[in-house]
Amino acid sequence: MELQLDPEPDEYQSLSAEEIAASVRTGSARAVDLVAASLARIGRVEPVLSAFAEVWGEEAMRRAAEVDARVAAGEWLPLAGVPIGVKGRRGLHTRTAGVLVAAGCVPVGATSVPGPGTAWQTWGLGAHGRTANPWRIDRTPGGSSAGSAAAVAAGLVPMATGSDGAGSVRIPAAWCGVFGLKTTNGRLPSADPTGLTAPGILTRHVSDAAAYWRVVAGEPPPDPHPDSGRPPIPALWSPDLGFADTDADIVALAYGAVERLVEAGIVRLVSRDVRLEDPGPAWLALRTPGADPATAQPLRDANDRRLAGLFAETPLLLTPATPNAPHGHEGPGDRYSTALTWAFNLSGHPATSIPAGFGTDGCPVGLQCVARHGAEPLLLGLGARAALLEA
Repeated sequence: MELQLDPEPDEYQSLSAEEIAASVRTGSARAVDLVAASLARIGRVEPVLSAFAEVWGEEAMRRAAEVDARVAAGEWLPLAGVPIGVKGRRGLHTRTAGVLVAAGCVPVGATSVPGPGTAWQTWGLGAHGRTANPWRIDRTPGGSSAGSAAAVAAGLVPMATGSDGAGSVRIPAAWCGVFGLKTTNGRLPSADPTGLTAPGILTRHVSDAAAYWRVVAGEPPPDPHPDSGRPPIPALWSPDLGFADTDADIVALAYGAVERLVEAGIVRLVSRDVRLEDPGPAWLALRTPGADPATAQPLRDANDRRLAGLFAETPLLLTPATPNAPHGHEGPGDRYSTALTWAFNLSGHPATSIPAGFGTDGCPVGLQCVARHGAEPLLLGLGARAALLEA
């Protein structure tokens, strides 16, 4: 399917962040022109999409001019001139955002998050109202990194920051059909006192997520030629982690993506039962005001032991990213869209959502990939190899 939200695409809209940075560094494009084009796209689409709570047009152009001056002075910037969305009004003040700006990124605005009084987090409220899913405007893009996912999917920016406390990067990545990375809890700074939230990134191109990881973590990216004779990665598949009520059509699409990975020799399925305790009560005990956080520990310990046993033998766990399709703007009802994601906020494992296809409703579905602590390069490499199948 092809997303047709913007009737006036420009010459820069399809470029990856890496392509944008290379063009600025070589002088074939200027950061001010690239950022101006991004701001123009935002101006055209925002009245319908409402992916931004604030747009920082004047400040973005000033920063872009600074990037051009730094490049002209001979400074090497890995993400020179890349327009980015920053999750929430306070997102620019995080350490991770500061590192991205130092690397040459130009924040163009604060992306939407759930509004005051919203009883659910799979939602977003921008300057023009509720944030729409770019594939179906009557559906939510997911949350709480709602605007970041919608802005990336709609081509307003090539990448946007997120944070993931229960699935808040992976869910909107799945429902908007983009790549989303939740990092290992504690690997990058987070202001969440419970330790459940980890920073993350949403991108259209997996290579841009790898570039993000290289900048913020200081680690080398995955092999840029990921199919060079590597053996398949052993992987476990679970449609429900032993407890979730996952819709059959979601399972079929996610497993179809797994089958494509198997057929391409990228993963090799290992037969083993994956059964966790439902992490919901433990997560809620840690986050609900007035609840006793100590009650979360027995369940958390039990799941940690089971996951340690699984990952001791197999480096990769695959599940649907969500148990359900995107809901309407009236809310999800009694279902937790976090059912398959928040276990890995409690355990701290890194995880991604990669596009797995489209449901009968026309909305994307995601495949969740979970790895051992600190194994972000494995997940990024897997994402890169999966992306080659769709190219």
